[in-house]
Order: sequence, then structure tokens, then C-alpha cells
Amino acid sequence: MFNDEDVEQIRQHGSNVEKVLKEIECYKSGFPFLKIISPATADRGIRVLNQEEQSDAEKRYINYDGVPCKFVPASGAASRMFKDLFDAKKELELGNDISSTSAELFFTNIEKFAFYDDLTKLKGFDKSNPLKVLDFMLSNSGLNYGNLPKGLIKFHKYSDGSRTAFEEHLVEAAFYARQKSGEASLTITVSPEHLEAFKKHFEEVKFKYSERFKTSYRVNFTLQKPDTDTIAVDIDNNPFRSDDGKLLFRPGGHGALIGNLNDLDSDIVFIKNIDNVVREQYIDETVKWKRILAGVLIEMQNKIFNYLKLLDEEFNEALNSEIISFLEKELCITIPSLPEPIVREYLREKLDRPVRVCGMVKNLGEPGGGPYIVYDADGSTSLQIVESAQLNMQDPQVARIVKNSTHFNPVDIVCSLKNYQGERYDLYKYVDSETGFISYKSYQGRSLKALELPGLWNGSMSQWNTVFVEVPLITFNPVKSINDLLRKEHLA
Repeated sequence: MFNDEDVEQIRQHGSNVEKVLKEIECYKSGFPFLKIISPATADRGIRVLNQEEQSDAEKRYINYDGVPCKFVPASGAASRMFKDLFDAKKELELGNDISSTSAELFFTNIEKFAFYDDLTKLKGFDKSNPLKVLDFMLSNSGLNYGNLPKGLIKFHKYSDGSRTAFEEHLVEAAFYARQKSGEASLTITVSPEHLEAFKKHFEEVKFKYSERFKTSYRVNFTLQKPDTDTIAVDIDNNPFRSDDGKLLFRPGGHGALIGNLNDLDSDIVFIKNIDNVVREQYIDETVKWKRILAGVLIEMQNKIFNYLKLLDEEFNEALNSEIISFLEKELCITIPSLPEPIVREYLREKLDRPVRVCGMVKNLGEPGGGPYIVYDADGSTSLQIVESAQLNMQDPQVARIVKNSTHFNPVDIVCSLKNYQGERYDLYKYVDSETGFISYKSYQGRSLKALELPGLWNGSMSQWNTVFVEVPLITFNPVKSINDLLRKEHLA
């Protein structure tokens, strides 16, 4: 299948022939569907905190002395955000009318966008010429927004200037990712082609936010590891070759970022997407609930650590029963019937894992995965964030379970990456390799199939201990398309 040049190309990509052949087998065999039992709901699987519980959790984190960090995936370009404008540009070039489209809404409100002032400063800008405006916005002859990542796009307008999405994460970090020493740590995953732009932008703005929030920022821009790229294949599952005859490797999706997360040495990590930010006037609820989620995590971590320390002592049948009840009640882990001699070590293995607390928002038709209780390969059950691609929607029973789901995943995660002895977990050990995705793309005018690794908060965290907590909708304000910036949470 591979000649000497292919083998060398694979090697230079940080991979090996055996790994590539396994990926090709995945294309041929596909991935098994997850076996879901029920949606996680407020009745079972999702904690709904009362006022006292919220207050206790927030105080617990405020008094915490550990080292927190924000982890923000920000690698992708914002091309999807501007899809409607790219479509409008094509229509205008063909001489077609774009009224009654989302582009018309954009032009009607163009002066409200945070980047409008930058447009007006461009030589030749003419607000009355929609095609010219779009060219200035999207191409490198102007703002080049069609090729920039979301983190470098101006989201919000203020009296003292406009802020990018990245800047809003700096603001957030000062409120809930800052140590007692005053240092706030952020790890931002970026693409190689945008690395220098991110570094330059940070240097331009860091003094402003350091002064205002009395915070010193330690920002680490990290690249997705090249050896996580996957081989592309054609429709017949043969290695896809570009026009020059070379093999084509593609990024393995956000699941590849588990390696970047694995590099962190922080005690608590907040994970949040780059586009889920609000204007500062709306930040209070976001900060409050980040602290609450972290407080719930600390509480859960303390319980698990205590059980693990007790398991280190002499055998105690009553303790085993207590842990089994804890796993069932707190983590929805029902263990299968086991021979008595192995129960103790089985419980230890179930407890001694990374822990994550995931905020869940009531279902309002937003896209995204959802919280479910699922069967695991060892016969136990667990809480998982599940994407629709992982489910056999042709199965009537699965369809009924999905229909009864009440919440969705806004990617609002707080996690701990160290065990009860203070040692870092090897996060690769807790990935379910059977939960990848196969998607259909095109390259150089030809169709291909692309392999995405188990998603960061799906299969890559499949074997973590998980707690779901209901959070209010105000904490979820993603910008998936340009006109989302016209929502009140983003407008001046």
C-alpha cells in the first residue's frame, strides 16, 4: 500500500505505518454506536443546586489554595462564522439580490458591530457598496476576518475601544482563574499559522488588563500536536493522494487536544470554547457559576480522595458497600456483579481517575451533544457527553431516549488532573479509542473521508469520573454566526 516515499512522509509526520494502517481499518469497520440507557436529567444524573448549595460551593472555591488554569480551544478559523457573508458575496458577484437573507440583517446593523470602526478606517471603504464591504471584511485586502481565528476577531464594543474574544477570556481569567498570588494562567490552543498573531495581540493588550484587574497573566499558546493528524482516504477507503501524489493527513479534530491538556500541571482546569464570552456587564453570572462548578469539583475530589486513602488500609466490607453506594448515587456508576476477591481493586480503579464537573443547560434547540447515562464495556454504567453521531438514530428506542433528553452540553467544564497523591494522571489512559468520528470532506475537487479522534469532552474523557450540574442559560453565549453578535449579551 505504501512505497518508500510514503513511509518517509509518514515518519516525518510523527506517525508510523502501523498507526496509519489502524486508521484505515477504522474507516473500513466504522465505530460502534454507544449504548445509552437514558438521558441524564434533574431526576437522575444532573445536579440542580439550591441557593445554599450554590453558596457553599462558591465559597469552597474562593477559599481554595490550589493552582487554577483556563484551557481554551481556539485553533479553528472563523470561516463558519462568516459562511452567510461568503454566500452573500457570491450572490452579489452574480448580480443577485440578497434581501430577506441573514446578510441583509448584517448590513442593516453593521454600525453596531465592534469591528465597524476598523472598516471605516480602510481606504476606499464605502458603506453603500455591500460587495466592497464584504471584500474588506473577509479578504486580506482588508480585515481578513474570513481567514482569522475567532479569538482575534473583535466581538464587543466599549467606550475605551473594542475587545476581541481572546481579550474577554483575559477578563474572565482575572475573576476565577487567578491564584492567591495574583497570577492568572491561560493555555490557548492555536494553529501554527496564527501563533505569531496571537502572541503579538497579547503583547499589545496585556498591560491594559494587568493594570485594571491587578493580575499578572501567564499565557501559554500551544499547538495541536502533528502526530495527532490522521490519514485521509478516498470513498473506497484507499489512502487519499493529493495531485502531487503525496498522502494527505488532516487534523484529528478537537479530540487531539487531549495531549495539550495532558501537558498541564495545574490543580484545576477550566475548559471553555473561545467564542463563549459576554460583555463585561454580563459577566457576573458566568464568574459565579465557574466558581460553583469548581467548588463542586473540590467537594467531589475530596470525597474520592478520602475513599482511596481508606482503601489503602485494611480490608473493610462495610467500606466497599459504602463506596458502591457512593458511585451509584453521585456518579451514576452501577457496577456489575463481581467475585468478592476483586471488588476492592475494581472500586479503586473506578475511583482513581481524573474528575470533571460539566455544566449543562436546559435544552432550547441549540446544537451540541447532550448528557446521557450509558453502558460501559465492562458492564458498568457511567455519565457521558454524547454527540448525535455516536448514536444509532434508526433504532426507535434510541430515538425515544434522545427525544426525552432535557439538557445539552455548552462545553462548560472544570476538571482535576491529579490523583490523591498529587501525581498527574496520564490522560491518554482514559481515552475510549472506539468513539471516533468519520466525516466526509473534499480536497482539490475530490471527495474524501476524514477521521476525527474521540472528541475532547466525549471519547477522550470517556473514562473520567463525571458530575453534571445544571447551569443557567446566561452562561452560554456562543458566536456561531456573525449575527449572533447582535444578541443583547454582545451589544453595547
